[in-house]
Amino acid sequence: MTMSDVARHAGVSRTTVSFVLNDKPGAAIPDETRRRILEAIDELGYRPNAGARALAANRSGWFGLITEIVTGPFAGEVITGAQSRAWGDRRFLLIAASEGDPAQEAAALDQMLEHRVEGLLYATTWHRAVTLPKAAREVPTVLVNCYDAEGELPCILPDEVSGGYKATHRLLDAGHTRIGFINLDPAIPAAIGRREGYERALHEAGITPDASLVVPGWATADSAYTAACELLDRPAGDRPTALFCGNDRMAMGAYDAIKERGLRIPHDVAVVGFDNQELIAAYLRPKLTTLALPFEAMGTKGIDMLAALAAGQPLDTHRVTIDCPLLERSSV
Repeated sequence: MTMSDVARHAGVSRTTVSFVLNDKPGAAIPDETRRRILEAIDELGYRPNAGARALAANRSGWFGLITEIVTGPFAGEVITGAQSRAWGDRRFLLIAASEGDPAQEAAALDQMLEHRVEGLLYATTWHRAVTLPKAAREVPTVLVNCYDAEGELPCILPDEVSGGYKATHRLLDAGHTRIGFINLDPAIPAAIGRREGYERALHEAGITPDASLVVPGWATADSAYTAACELLDRPAGDRPTALFCGNDRMAMGAYDAIKERGLRIPHDVAVVGFDNQELIAAYLRPKLTTLALPFEAMGTKGIDMLAALAAGQPLDTHRVTIDCPLLERSSV
């Protein structure tokens, strides 16, 4: 079935059919003619060639999303935010899972460019610097939960400092002054930002941060269990009465250390996590108060930025931070 078949069925020229299909500005097509063409399309079951239309209009209606986190706990949130926002503009997403393999990422990028995507989102599972192939600069590209090591591409990041501040402030508000911090790998951006927020909240409360209360938990429950044991086995007057854990898996390890010592949460030791990994946070007992990583909001903002860039509009800033909301449960 071709456009010429539609034209013959409607009794018009092929050019007129093309004008209607592409909604060509300035084409004075009578309403009756437009109606006959649309009826012919429906009766014949004609589907326009998307590739040809993209070439003609220099617009495909597609954005690409390359991510390593399709099977991770937060993948659905990024995709939901991005796809909902894209659909609001009548655009669609091409989604490719890279699993962190550079060769797979490069192949996915090539395929997306061949499909003439109008822009590209690149999302990672944890906040870090990345280097994308040069081909990523052929279309507007926005990074989600990561930033360009070369400083050229716009990015959207969680506000790690504010998150660390809010977690610590919540524990201070509950009356705690000795707050242990079981952090992530100390060298990564999330750990650096969250510690900055932790120390800022303590300073504002008139408390000098005690470096001995900050212990790396290396992002795992087992390592955090060991770190919590170290903190909780200090002499009674020196022991923290609250623990801020750099992610919810580490909070799970801290729970075990607290309960093994016959201590109660939150009566003896309060706990705040980070990430809002719901299969952990909502099912620990007591349920875990935690900060949510704003993956859905970052996906939504990424599409907003891509749409602006694809339309040739300048961005207000190339580095956007999104707030991490505090979710109250029962551990404080």
